[in-house]
Amino acid sequence: MTATRPVHLREQVGHALRAALVAGELEPGAVYSAPALAAQFGVSATPVREAMLDLVREGLVETVRNKGFRVTALSDRDLDELTELRTLIEVPTVTALAGRLDAAALDALAPLAARIEEAAAAGDLIAYVEADRRFHLQLLGHAGNRHLVEVVGDLRARARLYGLRTLAARGALAASATEHRALLDLLRAGDRAGVEKLIRHHLEHVRGLWAAGEDGTHG
Repeated sequence: MTATRPVHLREQVGHALRAALVAGELEPGAVYSAPALAAQFGVSATPVREAMLDLVREGLVETVRNKGFRVTALSDRDLDELTELRTLIEVPTVTALAGRLDAAALDALAPLAARIEEAAAAGDLIAYVEADRRFHLQLLGHAGNRHLVEVVGDLRARARLYGLRTLAARGALAASATEHRALLDLLRAGDRAGVEKLIRHHLEHVRGLWAAGEDGTHG
């Protein structure tokens, strides 16, 4: 049992670091040391170093000799292509779940939807991204295709939502967070057209408003 605890901590730290990357809390091109990140996350340097090496293998950061890890920068084209792939996969998959999920499955997602709203209201971007990740991957898991879930998880880890802090400061992030609860209501009602419209709209935020932090809102 004791042997699994370090692995569990490493995974927890890894998820937190990925969320920080996605939210832009770890800046592209910046170099971070394991001890500095460990102090920021309140853990020892060892699981941080191990988790960062996992991120190196995933291409999210790169090692800098005797200094630490540099965050890999993404181009606008990279972000466009990642968002396009997510849209191609998630819109039809989530739409097909409308009316197919039982009450227990939807009720299990409700606390995550609530956690997303709480994190948005508090301006906790890392908690927001992590709760959002868990919500969407758990929902997609009901499609019964574990490879699809893994692919989307990888695409999400590579995304960058640089506008989250601006949205949070304007109070717009809290409004967007409620879309998760609305999505569950539409899924429960079996409203395929409504689900498709909302999930497509939700993903548009990723590249449109959220990624760039532009002014304005979606209708």
